[in-house]
Amino acid sequence: MEIRFIEPEEKEKIKALFVREWKSDVMISREKKHQIEDLETIIALENEKIEGILTFHTMGNQAEIVSLDSFDEGKGIGTTLLDFTLNHFKSMKLDRIWLITSNDNCHAMRFYKKRGWKMVNIHFNAIEEARKIKPEIPLVGYDGIPILHEIEFEYSL
Repeated sequence: MEIRFIEPEEKEKIKALFVREWKSDVMISREKKHQIEDLETIIALENEKIEGILTFHTMGNQAEIVSLDSFDEGKGIGTTLLDFTLNHFKSMKLDRIWLITSNDNCHAMRFYKKRGWKMVNIHFNAIEEARKIKPEIPLVGYDGIPILHEIEFEYSL
């Protein structure tokens, strides 16, 4: 598997993939609107096929992971992307690495906790505010759980 930053000419392909998979090229976290094409993007490729994507942005001495997606669960793609990205962050000597997931995404919460991430905050009813920016966010998510809150995780390098 090849893990690498995307090339500038691949941005449109990544944007189209987000629109196909998630019906939007916008991500929201902490009431901030992220256009996918403006984010740093790392991909996992196998036989020239994109198997996973991680997007992030840096602000001063911290970085936010905006999205992490594996298109073939259980193969270690998400872990490999995350490890690659954390090594990149270590080389940058960043002070804070964080991310947001929604309260219905129990799979993501388990994934991050198992890898040493700490839950540091629950932003109650933050998804209601996010829907004002991105109305496509569904009311109900995984396992029939209402999507209401943002869960903030942090990783110590």
